[in-house]
Amino acid sequence: MRLLRAERGWSQEKLAEEAGLNRTYLSAVERSEQNMSIDNLHRVALGFGVESWQLLRND
Repeated sequence: MRLLRAERGWSQEKLAEEAGLNRTYLSAVERSEQNMSIDNLHRVALGFGVESWQLLRND
């Protein structure tokens, strides 16, 4: 998620707005302090305009 966000030049605020989630929640997920539910993973994928599985790849 962090890599895709950086590739697009998006701030955490921009991603939070697109996904309809709280910025502090996304920040905690990026720092591995919070786990993400499948529902929220789907919301982030929709925000990015990608398939959910693409966020799970470990390239």
